[in-house]
Amino acid sequence: MSKKLSALLVLGLVATLLSAAVPAMAAPQKQGVTDLKIIWAEWDPANYLAELVKDYQKEAGVTVTIVTEPWSSYQTRVMAEWAAKGTAFDMVFGDSQWLGTGAIQGHYVELTDFLKQNNLLDVFTPATLKFYGEYPAGSARYWAVPGEGDAEGWAYRKDLFEDPTEMANFKAKYGYDLAVPKDYKQFRDIAEFFTRPDKNLYGVFLYTQRDYDAITMGVEQTMFSYGAGWQDTCNNVLGVVNSKKAIEALQMYKDLYKFNPPGNTNGFYPESNSAFVSGQVAMAMNYFAFFPILANPKTNPYADKTGYFANPAGPDGDRYAALGGQGISINSYIAPERIEASEAFLKWFSREDVQTKWAQLGGYSCDAKVLAQPEFMKIAPFNQAFADTMVMVKDFWNTPEYASLLSVAQTAFSSFIVGDQGGTAADVMNNLAQEQDKILKDAGAIKEGCTAQ
Repeated sequence: MSKKLSALLVLGLVATLLSAAVPAMAAPQKQGVTDLKIIWAEWDPANYLAELVKDYQKEAGVTVTIVTEPWSSYQTRVMAEWAAKGTAFDMVFGDSQWLGTGAIQGHYVELTDFLKQNNLLDVFTPATLKFYGEYPAGSARYWAVPGEGDAEGWAYRKDLFEDPTEMANFKAKYGYDLAVPKDYKQFRDIAEFFTRPDKNLYGVFLYTQRDYDAITMGVEQTMFSYGAGWQDTCNNVLGVVNSKKAIEALQMYKDLYKFNPPGNTNGFYPESNSAFVSGQVAMAMNYFAFFPILANPKTNPYADKTGYFANPAGPDGDRYAALGGQGISINSYIAPERIEASEAFLKWFSREDVQTKWAQLGGYSCDAKVLAQPEFMKIAPFNQAFADTMVMVKDFWNTPEYASLLSVAQTAFSSFIVGDQGGTAADVMNNLAQEQDKILKDAGAIKEGCTAQ
């Protein structure tokens, strides 16, 4: 029996025992509704969810259909439904950036009382509950239940890192042992060391895609680990986005870009995985949701030689990763009985035994207890790095102005990092801070009379 199969069987047993141990949380009662629809993007986790909800039909007698839409048109479809105050779906897996729009414009049902009444505030890791569900920040008001956890992590070639000759040469050059980088300085050293154009080998693959948010997500987790951020507690950006630490972080990302394979000018998850499986890079950035390709020997010839690690620390020890994934929200335009039925489903989905099976199927649970289970670590080779990451995630803006804030960041970062335009890192961040400040002031989003904490 394979180790993976053994782990799955053990985890299945854990799920069974947990289910038996919580009779008070048995199958929810019918709410007069026999079917529910959840809309999500078209990708593997949606398929895992379709499998999971078969158990809900058996327990509650309610059929749950997963409606999928390609990523390229997913946001457009959801927001078109919002504009029409439509009822084509009962629940939605929504990006964290949608929270402000969903809450302020009335598209989402507030779930604060629901979470409190069902003792769910302590179920999920604090970071995922905060970034997937809370709006405004620090308000303790919630509009989503953490659904699919995800964040940016790293894959690396263990055969290169553990090669005796490589290890000896690295130590001779840099003065310390070659290993998974603990901080960005080590990360840069390793990327430089493995960059060998004559052998078509490069140190790292970074996100550079300009079309939506990829390059900003890559830069922001560097900013976070350098102790920088997007705003203070009053939503001021001047002196924050263009702080010394933020400028240093941007410069580090640009420095790392020198060790990328040629042609990485608009790269996202498929390009990252492609560069890795072709043997072109020693390390590669990607969301954990896209690492199964690297763990599969059929799609990665280095699968048994591939390791994974969480984003390294910055110069002062701060360590964070950029959040991906989605929360599950209830469509406010559906009938009251369908809202009640949707809440019953979310209560079921949040049960520990259900979250355990969700993880077993391949979903990314945000349940703190599930993430700590030894069995969870054995399901996939990247699950330990995922568990390490999900307690240190931070996020981009989730206000209704996020699209405008993101657009100017994407343009600034791509021009500077890929296009080598815009002057110095300080010039870029100073200009970006001014642009984002104007966006926020025009929207009235900066808190007047507020003293930043």
